[in-house]
Amino acid sequence: MGSLARFSVAMDEDLLARFDDLVARRGSAVNRSEAVRDLVRDALVDAEWEDSSEDIVGTVTMVFDHHASDLSDKLDSLQHAHHEHIISSMHVHLDAHNCLEVIVVKGTSAQVRAIADGLLGTKGVKHGKLVSTTAGRHL
Repeated sequence: MGSLARFSVAMDEDLLARFDDLVARRGSAVNRSEAVRDLVRDALVDAEWEDSSEDIVGTVTMVFDHHASDLSDKLDSLQHAHHEHIISSMHVHLDAHNCLEVIVVKGTSAQVRAIADGLLGTKGVKHGKLVSTTAGRHL
């Protein structure tokens, strides 16, 4: 971390009160400054995701019924088709029917989104989400 620069922010009192409530919910280790730094980092990650030429990282989390007709095979085939972009996966048996899978994907934002859309759009996936992040080179 480099040297710290101080700056002022003018904010509506109601908005500031809501922000302070958010900071308080995050715990004693977080203060306004750290919360603002987190927001800036999030905005920078979002901006990096918009540049499809940069390599980014994401996780695809999905829940599905493993008894659904050949769904596991379809999801495995999709992952094998993109093996060069899939770093890791974790499969968890939630109960007698439902599984949770978390897949770590790396590539351009367009590649990662396409892989996530393919997985999450597979018939039988009950719920899922792509969460984006970055390797942190620019943060």
